[in-house]
Amino acid sequence: MSFVQNFPCFSILSAMFAAILTSAVNGKTARKISIGLTALLTVMSAALLVFLMGTGESYVYVMGHFPAPWGNELRAGELEAGLALLFSIVALGALLGGAQEALDDIDDERENFYFIMIDLMMAANLALVYTNDMFTAYVFVEINTIAACGLILGKYKGVTIAAAVRYMIMSLMGSGMLLLGISFFYSMTGQLLMSNMKEALAVAFANEQFRIPLVITIGMICIGLAIKSALWPFHTWLPAAYGFSTTISAALLSSIVSKGYIIFLMKVVIRVIGLDHFVNSQIVHVLLVFGIIGMIMGSVQAIRQTNLRKMIAYSSVAQIGYIYMGMGMGSLEGMGASIYHIFAHALAKSLMFIAASGLIKACGSASIRDMIGAGYKNKIAALGYVIASFSMVGIPGFAGFASKFLFAKASLADMAIASPVLAALAVSTILNAMYFMKVMLHLYFPLQKEQKEAGVTYQTYKNTAIYVAAVVLLSAANIVVGVCYKPMAEIIFHGLEIFG
Repeated sequence: MSFVQNFPCFSILSAMFAAILTSAVNGKTARKISIGLTALLTVMSAALLVFLMGTGESYVYVMGHFPAPWGNELRAGELEAGLALLFSIVALGALLGGAQEALDDIDDERENFYFIMIDLMMAANLALVYTNDMFTAYVFVEINTIAACGLILGKYKGVTIAAAVRYMIMSLMGSGMLLLGISFFYSMTGQLLMSNMKEALAVAFANEQFRIPLVITIGMICIGLAIKSALWPFHTWLPAAYGFSTTISAALLSSIVSKGYIIFLMKVVIRVIGLDHFVNSQIVHVLLVFGIIGMIMGSVQAIRQTNLRKMIAYSSVAQIGYIYMGMGMGSLEGMGASIYHIFAHALAKSLMFIAASGLIKACGSASIRDMIGAGYKNKIAALGYVIASFSMVGIPGFAGFASKFLFAKASLADMAIASPVLAALAVSTILNAMYFMKVMLHLYFPLQKEQKEAGVTYQTYKNTAIYVAAVVLLSAANIVVGVCYKPMAEIIFHGLEIFG
C-alpha cells in the first residue's frame, strides 16, 4: 500500500486531534491551529486525488486491520478525494475570510470552543465522505449536528440561541428518522458495512422479501437526511442559522455541513440500496418533485428579502433543490449533475457569504437598500460577490453554468421528466438573476451629477490581507471549476462508476 493511501485515515484523525489540541489553548492559537489543519487537509486531499487519478481505481482502507464484518472500513476513489479537497478549500477560505469578524464578534472565553467545533465539523464531514460503515456514518452525522449548533452559537445572542435551538429540534427529528432507517436495514441484513449490506439487500430484492418495509426504510432515511440538509419544506431552520451567525459559520454550514448529509444519502442510494432498486421504490419521484418545488420556492423567498445575508440564505434553499432534483432523476447522469452542483454551490456560496461580510462592513448595514455604491467602497468584496452571483445564475464560463447544463442533459435521457426539469431550470435561472442582479445594480450605482458637483465621494474600505487572500482563493476556485468543465465532469462520472 502506498503511503498516500493512508491520507483518508490521517485526515479524519488529524481533525479530531486538532480539536483536542484546540481545547487546551487560547482563542488566537486555536484559530491558527484550525487554519493550519485546513491547509494540511487541502494538501493531503490534493495528493490523494492526484494519486487516484493515476490509478483510476478506488480502494478500501481497513481500520485496525480487522476484516469485515468486524472491522471498520474507509473507501476512497477520485470522487471521495475530490469532495475532501472541496471541503478543505472551502474551510480554508472561510477561516481566512471570516478571521477578523471572528476576533471581533466572538467572546474571548468562547473563542477556542468555536474553533473546536470547526475542527470537529471537518472530521465529521471527511468521515461521511470516506466511511464505508453505516454505524460510523451515523456517529459522525451526530457529531456534525453538535458542531453545527456550536457554529451557529458563535455569536452568542438571542437570535442565534433561537436559531440553534430551532436547528437542533429539526435536526434531531431527522436524526431519529435516520437512526430508525439504519436500524431497520441492520435488522433485515445483519450487516453494517455498506458493501455487505448491499449484497444482503440484493438477495432480499431478488426474492421480494421485506418489500414494504424496505420502501418505508428507504423513505425514512431520505426524509431524515432531507430535513438535515434543508430540502424544502424542511428548510425553516436555515434562514436564521445562516443569516445571524458569523461569516465563517454561514460559509461552513451552507457549503460543507449540508453537503455532508447529501453525500451520505448518495452513498446509501448507490452503495447500499443500489440505484436500480432505488428507482423501483418510486421514492425518486418524490425527491424530483420536492427538488423542483424547492428550486422555485427558495428563489421566490430570496426575492422578497431586504437583508443581504438572509437573501443569500434563502438562495441556498433553491440550490439544495437543484441537488435533490438531480438525485430524483434516478440516473447516474442526474447524480453526476448533482455532485457537480455541490462543487459549484459550495464554492460560490462560501465566497458569497465572505463577500457579503466585506460589503456590510463597508456600508455599515446588511440592508440591500444601503448597498448603494458598495462596489466602489469595497472593490474586492464586490468582485467576489459578482463572481459568485455569475456562478449561481449560470453565466457561461462559471461553475453554475456547467452543472445546469449537466442537469438539462441528464433530463433528456427520460422524456417523461425532461419538460418539467427544463422548465424548472429556466424559471429558477430567471428568478436567480432577479435577486442576484438586483444587489449588483445597487453595488455599482454611480454617484449622481449633483453629488459629484458637491464633492461627494465613495470612501474606500480597507480589507485585511487574509480577507483578500480568501476572496482570491475562492474566486479562482469558482472560475477553475467553471472553465475546467470537461476534466471535472470526467473525474465526477468516473468516480461515480466506481462509487458503488
